[in-house]
This record gives sequence, C-alpha cells and structure tokens, in this order.
Amino acid sequence: MQRLLPVGCRSLVSKNIWSTIVELCTFFKQLCASTVNVSDMVEAQKQLVLILCKLERIFPPAFFDIMIHLVLHLPEEAILGGPVHMRWMYPFERYLKRLKDYVRNAAKPEGSIAEGYVVDEALTFCSRYFDDVETRFNRPDRNDDGIHPTRKLSVFESQCKPLGKQSYVELDNNARDKAEFYILNNSPELEPYLNEHKQELHVRLREDYLNINEVHRTEFAGWFFEKIYAMHRMQAPEVTNELLSLSSKTNMVVSSYLTCTVNGVRFVTHDRDVRLRTQNSGVSVLGTGQEMFYGQLQEILEFSYLNGFSVVLFRCKWFKCDSKHMVTENNITSIDINGEAYKDDQFILASQAKQVFYVADPSRGPNWRVVQHVKHRSIWDITDDGLSDIDLLQHNSSSNFTLFVDLGNLQEINLLRRDQDVIPIVQPVTNASRHVTDDSSFLNDADEVELSDEEDESVEEYADEETDAENDIDTEEDDDDRSYHASDSD
Repeated sequence: MQRLLPVGCRSLVSKNIWSTIVELCTFFKQLCASTVNVSDMVEAQKQLVLILCKLERIFPPAFFDIMIHLVLHLPEEAILGGPVHMRWMYPFERYLKRLKDYVRNAAKPEGSIAEGYVVDEALTFCSRYFDDVETRFNRPDRNDDGIHPTRKLSVFESQCKPLGKQSYVELDNNARDKAEFYILNNSPELEPYLNEHKQELHVRLREDYLNINEVHRTEFAGWFFEKIYAMHRMQAPEVTNELLSLSSKTNMVVSSYLTCTVNGVRFVTHDRDVRLRTQNSGVSVLGTGQEMFYGQLQEILEFSYLNGFSVVLFRCKWFKCDSKHMVTENNITSIDINGEAYKDDQFILASQAKQVFYVADPSRGPNWRVVQHVKHRSIWDITDDGLSDIDLLQHNSSSNFTLFVDLGNLQEINLLRRDQDVIPIVQPVTNASRHVTDDSSFLNDADEVELSDEEDESVEEYADEETDAENDIDTEEDDDDRSYHASDSD
C-alpha cells in the first residue's frame, strides 16, 4: 500500500481518484517511518479529515465501515504509543508461521509444536557455549562487509567487500585522469591544496575565467604530485605515507568486480542485474546543492596506490534530472531512464552511493521509472549528541514525506464510469388517467367550499351509519359480560 499501490493506480483511474489514494498512502508512509515526528502526526490528523471527505465523494457508502473510521485515530495513537514498527504484529505473525512449520503429525499439531519449540530452545541454549562453531549468534550478517582499517585520509576508507570473481580492466589515460581527479577533488583533507592551485590559476589566467575549471581539472594532479614530493624532500612533517601515496599515479590496470557490499548494502552491476530476479543496481548521490542524482551502476573499480592503499569507485550511468526528464508529483518521483547525462563525470566513491530501486511507471510510458528510496534493516543513523529542537519519538524522520491534500478539483469529480455506455433507467407510468395533473382539482383548507344539498345528505347518512355501528358493538359487549357473570354464578 505504501509503494506499489500509488504507482499502479495512476494509470487505471482519473487523477482526482488516484491523488486521493496517494494522499492516504503518504499518511501510512509517515505512520510507519522509523521516526515519528509529533508535529507531523498533529498535522496529519487534520489532513485525514479532508482525505476521508474526498473518499466519500468517490466510493459508495458501503465502503465506509469501522475500519475506515479507525484511520482518524491512528495519528493520536502514534503520538501516545511511539513508532508503529516497535509494536506492530508482523514479528508475531512471522513467528506463528515458524511454529506451524514444526507440525510433522497433522493429527497432533499441538504436540508437534511443543516438541519443536523444546528442541529449538535446547539447541539455542547449547549453542551459546560453542565458541569455535558458527551459530546464529556469532555468524556475520549476509551483507557484512567486515571491518576496514582506519585511515587518516577519508578517500582510503572508501572500501568494499568484493563478491564473486575478480577481473582486471586496463583504462585509457583519459578515463584514469578523470578517476584520479575525482578522488583528489573529493578528499576534504586536500581542500587547502585545491584552493591554492585555483588561486594560482586566477593569477595566471585572469582574463580567461571560463577555462579555469577545465585547466584546474587537467593540471591539478601533476601540480599536486610535484608539490608533495618537494615537501617530502624537505622532510615536511605533514607529508605522511598516505598523502604521498595519494599524490602518486594509480596503476593503469584496475580490479573490477560484478558484486560488492558497501556499508551493509549489496550492489550489483547493471549487466548482471538484468539477469537476476532481484534489483541492486540503482544508485543515488546527494549533490553539493542538496539535489539528488539518480543512475545505474555500470562498473565497480578498485584503484591501487603505493604502500598497499586503494580506493573503490563506482562508474555509473547518470540520468537527466531536469524538469523534462524527471517529474515529482504527490511525493512520487518519476524519471526517464533513456536520458543520459554527465558522460564525462561518471565516477563516485563507493562510500557515497545510496541504493534506490526503480519501479516501472505505466502512467508515463515504458521508459519511465518511479524512484523508491528504502531504509535497510539493521542499519541505523544514530546521532551522538542526542539533542534536537524537534520533538522526536525515535531517531529518524517522518518529515521526508509531505502530506498535502489538494482540494482544488474536489467539485469536478465525475462519478460516472467512462469505460461503458450510460444506459438511463426510466420507469414507465401506467394508468396515467388515475393521476391528477391539474393543480386546481386539489382542495385547499384556506378556501371556502360550499357543498350541494345531495352531498350534504350523503354526509349525514354516512354519519348515522357510523353511529348505529358503534351502538351495535356496545350491545354485543354487554351481552358477553352478562353471559360471563352467569357462568361464574353457576
């Protein structure tokens, strides 16, 4: 309901209907977030009233049972009880499935469950005393990339755990220079050297401002190598082995992998990903202007330096993110995967990549995909200070999903089906002569109506007949009472 329903319903119904469904799904995204912001829940409770009003304009009254009304109380429950994922029933339902798997004798299901539970508890107790045996308590996670050594330069911490066969790729000079400059330019420890080289270029190329960035890109690596080795010959204390290795050229032959694990997340190249039933090739990166870039992983390359240092880079195919090729509507981001951008700047550090998934968007065409951001299990972003100006119930954010109810087209909702012809139902009128159509024939209490002599006599005869009938009924009741008392005396 949170991910697939908003994508699928957009191509099936009109915008007024699917936008209302998407707004309801956005609320459940906020509710099921690992962190619930109290202010978001207060605002969502107000917006839910409008969402239900829009649903009443779309669905029949039989649709609105007690479960639909329960949605109004969910924000208040989240404020009082905290994040929903800490107290929902999914873990218990999975555990009930595990207990049902213990059944081996269908005639005695309770005994089979009890026996299987005792065996599982006994094995769990014994496994805690096995130090040299891999158990569920000491085995590493499936996507554990191990512990990497701590480096003084952050780029050398861009490591991964390669999976599968290792191959070697020989890069040309142009591709290697671009990769080396990206590594140097994304090293925060080299910021003083980058600024110093730009200042020298401003002095040298003061009349040609347009080519400063291009010259800086092509000449910085050589300038940085000469400067570091000059400082090394002077035995400058700030020149360490890591800095000396980083200033040197990388090998022309680099290691290539098809699959790797970075920060507990598995990445697979797109060529291998198309042959699998799963998807792990979608990547995104946050730009300097807080804008998001989306692409597909093409290659996993490991560049080797002197003294055993290495850096892992991802070469990606980046999609165009302009208004023509990327559209965001109702918290749904659709992107055209045919538009390729940044062909000369395809590298990112492995530690910078965030995994995303792409779902086909049937409402826009075969080349469009809906971007799905996910939060992996067992991966937590915990702050160290513990202080925040926002009232949070857990460490994360429900404000990533903006709940906004659009009431602009509420009056234009068409309740007629467009896939079938409209057949009007007309009830035929029979015995039309019995129906009075002349308003003048009705009597009005305010009018004075004079009856004729014959009509007056008929009314008096009808009143006399009613009086005689009442007298006859009273006489019969008296006879019955007399007969009843006579039977009692006997």
